[in-house]
Amino acid sequence: MTGTEQTEQTEESGRSEAPERSGTALGRWRAGEHILWRYRDHGGPGRPAGDPGFAICRPVTVVRDTPELLAVWLAPGTECVRPALADGSHLHEQPLASRYTVPRTAVRDHWHGAGVLKLARPGEPWSVWLFWDQGWEFKSWYVNLEQPHTRWSAGIDSEDHFLDISVFPDRSWLWRDEDEFAEARRAGLIGAAKAARIQRAGRAAVAAIRAWDAPFPDGWEHWRPDPAWPVPALPADWGRTPARTGL
Repeated sequence: MTGTEQTEQTEESGRSEAPERSGTALGRWRAGEHILWRYRDHGGPGRPAGDPGFAICRPVTVVRDTPELLAVWLAPGTECVRPALADGSHLHEQPLASRYTVPRTAVRDHWHGAGVLKLARPGEPWSVWLFWDQGWEFKSWYVNLEQPHTRWSAGIDSEDHFLDISVFPDRSWLWRDEDEFAEARRAGLIGAAKAARIQRAGRAAVAAIRAWDAPFPDGWEHWRPDPAWPVPALPADWGRTPARTGL
């Protein structure tokens, strides 16, 4: 099923006033439900004592949830949690050489710019994000290398692996954040064995891009969110530790 065909189904099934979370206890999530997309903190000397262990939390709306694919929509203006320096300023304001060793915290903020469609397949060590300009001019896919997702009743958890790949409509592609990956290794956030696994995952992602495997030919760039969907709220207990199940 292409992204366009999926839109025709989710536009009807996704209309709801205030979706409740059902999660794995009640089966697959329905289109229009709100869940949390979270990334665990990498640890290291900058991590504050007693924090919940998550550096990123983004409330998202379910677009599609099947055994083969989870698709979610991150709406513009969504209140999220992001990592920050101890004074609340953005991590990227810190020089790269000390970015992963200085004290840091997690702060509430809002997602700026256009929304993002995120696609994750079970067991795959990356997710694929779709970006548009204002006016829905499609820009690119973004392959975010990460730990395969762990599913729980209110969302999915992962760990970002620093390396990323941008993929463009003409099928060209380029690596992103290689410098951050190298610095994370130097700072001890990624050991040699883990770095090798991440690099293997990156090569597998490049092979999928070159073969133009799913989701690139599936038409998701033509998908549009249901305008009746409300923007998900960030719950007060966004950092709670769940009992985990599979994706």
